[in-house]
Amino acid sequence: MLVTHHGKTFWKAITESLSKTDNVIRKTAFWDKHRATPLNDRQRKIINKLFDGFEGKLSSSKWYKINHCSQDTANRDIKDLINKGILRCSEEGSRSTNYELCE
Repeated sequence: MLVTHHGKTFWKAITESLSKTDNVIRKTAFWDKHRATPLNDRQRKIINKLFDGFEGKLSSSKWYKINHCSQDTANRDIKDLINKGILRCSEEGSRSTNYELCE
C-alpha cells in the first residue's frame, strides 16, 4: 500500500491522539482509584506531573526542587507514596534512586 506524505502525517496525528487519550484515561482511572487516599499538595503535584509528561527521571532532589521543600520532606513524601503503592523505585540502573508510578 502506498502512503503519501499526507498519509504519514495523518497516521502520526492519529497515533499521537490515541496516546494522549490513553494517558487521560490512565490519569482519570488513577484519581478515581485514589479518590479517598490521603495525599498532600506536593504529592498531588508530582503525580500529576508524572502523568502529564515529566521530563527525565524523578529523584528526591527533583522532588524538593519542584516543591520548594526540604530534602527530608521530599523523602517522607516519597516513602509515604511507596507505602501506599503509588510509587516504586525505578529498575533502571543509576547512581541515584529514581522513582516511577506503579501501574
